[in-house]
Amino acid sequence: MSDKKAIWVPEFSEAAVLITGGTSGVGFETARQFAAAGVTRIGLVGRNKDRGQNAKEKICKEYPDITISFISADANDVNEAKEAVEKASSDLGSVDILVNSTVGSAGPQLFHDIPREELAGILTQQALGPIVMSHAVMPGMRARNGGVILNIASDAGKVATPGESVIGAAMASIIMFSRGLAIEAKRTGIRVNALTPSLIEGTMTYDRIRNDPFSWRIFERAAAMAHLGVVQPEDLASMIVFLASPQGAKITGQAISVNGGISAA
Repeated sequence: MSDKKAIWVPEFSEAAVLITGGTSGVGFETARQFAAAGVTRIGLVGRNKDRGQNAKEKICKEYPDITISFISADANDVNEAKEAVEKASSDLGSVDILVNSTVGSAGPQLFHDIPREELAGILTQQALGPIVMSHAVMPGMRARNGGVILNIASDAGKVATPGESVIGAAMASIIMFSRGLAIEAKRTGIRVNALTPSLIEGTMTYDRIRNDPFSWRIFERAAAMAHLGVVQPEDLASMIVFLASPQGAKITGQAISVNGGISAA
């Protein structure tokens, strides 16, 4: 008889979920859909305390029987990421599912127009959060021999787009990080996937793009190719919940585009 420890695939009723960027947009909608699917322990990580408290109150009002924790932290900071996971583990009992839904503030911009001193910041704001948050949850997931990590990147990491050379490099790093970690972590029952949307209505990023003429020229053309409809936060959240569920237990190392048909990358 093998003494290999059995892989743990958490049911939603016994899982605790932590969502970075969970106070608005895709992250907030993901928290709502997890609650609707039966998750009773949810943590939201964000930098804006007012927005975080508001998000917590909204979900509690809709789902009064769940335990929800807001943790004020910068997911791009190695120490704050570690402290956020420790706080979530204390408040919720564990972190079994991690969703990294952070976004940077940089928008599309031609490479030669980007000031040199901003290059490192663009990469850090976009790519570092999923990496350091994943590192922080790994010990607990490895000890339980199971867990789920879902990182939101962008189709800019798959498809070369004018104005997204640096953003695309950051998104590609999230995708390859997710794939590499998936191959390492499968031995301890941890599955890791990336989602790569293009344009998502109803988010602060979308509003920022609409207000910038250069960005909107690019994304307006992209939106015209979304013949299945421009993606909404609930579309992405639905895929996240599926991948985190036992129904997605055999899926790992994938970078899945949810883009309404803009591309088939």
